[in-house]
Amino acid sequence: MSFVDLDIRREYRSLSRDVVRDFYTPLLSQAVLYRRAVGFFSSSALISLTEGLKGLIKNNGTIEVIASPRLSDADIEAIRDGVSRRDDVILEALLRELDKPKGKFEQARLNLLSNLIASGVLTIKIAFLERDGEMGMFHEKLGLMYDADGNIVAFSGSMNESENAFHCNYESIDVYTSWSQDADRVNDKVSAFTAMWGDYEPGVTVVDFPQVSQAIVDRYKISDGIDPNACEITPDGMNEEDKAAATEPNDDAPRLPEWFRDGIRDYQKEAVGNWEANDFRGIFDMATGTGKTLTALAAVCRLSETVNHNLGVVIVCPYQHLVEQWKEDILAFGMKPIVCHSASKQKNWKDRVRNAVGGFKLGVIRRFCIVTTNATFGLPFMQEQIGKLNGNCLIVVDEAHNLGAEKSIKALPRNFRYRLGLSATIERYGDEDGTKALFDFFGEKCIEYSLEDAIRNHMLTPYYYHPVFVYLESDELEQYVALSKEIAKAVASTGAKSKSELTEHAKMLLIKRAALVAGANAKVNKLKELMRGFVDKSHMLVYCGSTTIQDPGYMEDCPEEGEIRQIDAVSSMLGNELHMKVSQFTSRENAEKRKLLQKEFAEGKQMQALVAIRCLDEGVNIPSIETAFILASSTNPKEYIQRRGRVLRLAEGKRSATIYDFVTLPMPAEDIGDYPPDIAASSKSLVSRELARMKDFAAIAENPAETISATTELTIAFDIKPDSEETDYV
Repeated sequence: MSFVDLDIRREYRSLSRDVVRDFYTPLLSQAVLYRRAVGFFSSSALISLTEGLKGLIKNNGTIEVIASPRLSDADIEAIRDGVSRRDDVILEALLRELDKPKGKFEQARLNLLSNLIASGVLTIKIAFLERDGEMGMFHEKLGLMYDADGNIVAFSGSMNESENAFHCNYESIDVYTSWSQDADRVNDKVSAFTAMWGDYEPGVTVVDFPQVSQAIVDRYKISDGIDPNACEITPDGMNEEDKAAATEPNDDAPRLPEWFRDGIRDYQKEAVGNWEANDFRGIFDMATGTGKTLTALAAVCRLSETVNHNLGVVIVCPYQHLVEQWKEDILAFGMKPIVCHSASKQKNWKDRVRNAVGGFKLGVIRRFCIVTTNATFGLPFMQEQIGKLNGNCLIVVDEAHNLGAEKSIKALPRNFRYRLGLSATIERYGDEDGTKALFDFFGEKCIEYSLEDAIRNHMLTPYYYHPVFVYLESDELEQYVALSKEIAKAVASTGAKSKSELTEHAKMLLIKRAALVAGANAKVNKLKELMRGFVDKSHMLVYCGSTTIQDPGYMEDCPEEGEIRQIDAVSSMLGNELHMKVSQFTSRENAEKRKLLQKEFAEGKQMQALVAIRCLDEGVNIPSIETAFILASSTNPKEYIQRRGRVLRLAEGKRSATIYDFVTLPMPAEDIGDYPPDIAASSKSLVSRELARMKDFAAIAENPAETISATTELTIAFDIKPDSEETDYV
């Protein structure tokens, strides 16, 4: 729920409505940031500031308050005459207002406030007017509340944060919302508060008084820990409902949803059990579509129970759209995640991370959950915060194979006792050192659940595999041979035995050669020929290479003028020439557009086919895909295993899937004898790599005989040794 879902009035009057119940409590229950510019600073104002804060505290929200000192005439005269320093007079005036708490009600509220200050949740700044040497009182009455979706509610009027304002006097506030016609007015108030908070509002001086914050903590803090239920304590004490809520320790602890508890599968239980037996460390090596995310969250629940729900959880995944998918599942498991990435709707996520880390270290927060992208996780800010943690902390890494590179593996927190890696392909292709580093950090595999296991146990749909042969044109073959010779020289000069040992120049040559194969010109025409038999079909996916037709070195950036991306050429051919209903599904489409495309694709009426590059490789779920045309595949098993799993997801009415794999060969098998030895040698290495993928696809397909016949013919024609170990750089 967000502010948009609440019934918010344009005006609240204290004699006709309970402003705390009707306004503060419901809005603050959805808020993640509360900013107030009020009148005079006092202990009663601090007490009343806690009204309705329970929800915001549970949301790991933050509070920013600007208040004014209550200066007497004598104080102002002392400052004007230079008898006393301005800051000393102001500090003394502020400390005068910190009265001794009267009874358990005020004691509990002020203890809460002191803990909010100590943990960094609440920050107080002091404002006063200063012009031409004269002092004045700050009387701004402005409030701003922000929800996790970035919606803002602004309010202003005669309401002060004081006990009298809430309970005795006649007060009124006017309310404005950012999603209505009041948007400009809200923006004005946001700008005004921001200017004051930053101390650049003309005529207003706003300063930090850390001595005041420390005095509040020293005077009122009687116990450690932020207890949100303290907000509900009344001057008459707590009612029975409040007491029950206050003694419930696990209202936001990880828990299995009923629908999952009743449907968890045996292999998922096995994975969690083995992880626990391995001291809560290990790897879930599970095929795409078999429930890695839910299994991981079940593991979080098990660990949380074991440590009495005192647990900090950090979840890392490759892309922003995966973070959003994780967020929905995390919420279903009872946790409230802090969503950390550049486009997060939680605009103050950095503050929330600081508060969570600081509070957890101090013991005032028993649990938190952070979900972030690989990129954000590697930033200095996040690394600094993660490095401060100790105790019961768990790191969960989705698609963990991505973090096996030397720089990435160093970012993983050695100070975290508990660790869980998730992947369908944990072994890094051509990188034994990276693979070893992953196992050294996470521990051993707790489960290995393959595509074959998933198909056999009806977790994925069976499939038919058809290789589609295309051939390099003469100029493409010439480029391929030239690049292969350059690669061979680069390898020979360094003696590299694996990809990780190659020079950057050699790696770029490999990328260029791979892109040449991926973008072979013949593929678009071959696809057109094949698709003529599918013009009336739907639920189809076309995977393209991240390359242009003219420039095989292009890698998903903007092509030069006159160049055509393969994905654009395919989309144009399908849409304009074959008159099919198609759409691209790439990183260019935003989240809303993607959701619409997924909906239209599943219905199969307005959309026949999606044309994608690589954004479907990890995490995007479109189960209704029935037929896939794979124009480009790398030799890295990770890529084609993930793509195959993406196509095999179960969907209503889907009995099987069909995969057309475009296999790039240097020339037809019967023509190899017509080429010089150097071309024949380079041809053998390309054919060997394509054969490896064909055999892998065919091994668990419903029609292996078709492919076995083709691979046997190619092996004989190109003289490929059955046990040859061709590498990517020969």
